[in-house]
Amino acid sequence: MQKTIVPCAAFDSAAAQKVLRQVLQKPDSTLCLATGDTTAGIFTRMVELKQALDLDCARVKCINMDEYVGVRREEPASCYFRIVRDLYAPLGLREDQFYVPVAPTSQAQQERERFARKLRGFGGIDFMLLSVGGNGHIAFNEPGADFGAHIHVANLTQSTLQAKAELFGGADKVPAQGLTLGIADVMAARHILLVANGVHKAEIIRRALEGPITPEVPASVLQLHPNLDILLDEAAAQ
Repeated sequence: MQKTIVPCAAFDSAAAQKVLRQVLQKPDSTLCLATGDTTAGIFTRMVELKQALDLDCARVKCINMDEYVGVRREEPASCYFRIVRDLYAPLGLREDQFYVPVAPTSQAQQERERFARKLRGFGGIDFMLLSVGGNGHIAFNEPGADFGAHIHVANLTQSTLQAKAELFGGADKVPAQGLTLGIADVMAARHILLVANGVHKAEIIRRALEGPITPEVPASVLQLHPNLDILLDEAAAQ
């Protein structure tokens, strides 16, 4: 476990550099990227650095770690819409280079199987950019998650629904479930970069990295990962 603390203003750039360093070292890397408030600025800096360096991303493959059940791809709140708009399209990735699950309510289990096949087809995850929720969830693995679970449909907790309320225009409009990589899939990633910024993440980071390893704080399992990097801004490191 290697931890880096940077000034708040340098957080996005530092994270973007670490992701693109992976691409430089292994141009055919499979990346797995979280979509949310923490990574939005990181994606912006990745695009800027890619353009400045004229970095060739033609062999990169990307797979998302989750998506809301029942949300269409064209909806602005979907993980698909946001990451294609903010990262995949600006990087110039072809559609065959990335995969974001889509999970209509009536077909969530079928999509789970397709998700698993795509992950195998991409050869597993070389590098994962992972954020942590305020209750310790990683992807949509909420407190109490099974550490041995693979891709599955997860019920979202009330705290997660509240955290996503602004994105959907109200907590009552946030989908109740998400299709997600399981903890076992996360732990199978060859290299994980855990990122957190803001004082509101300080307590859960402390519990995840310094507290007991417990399903009640899903991110705590990362203490067992053999190749974990942690990047925090000064506020989250308090």
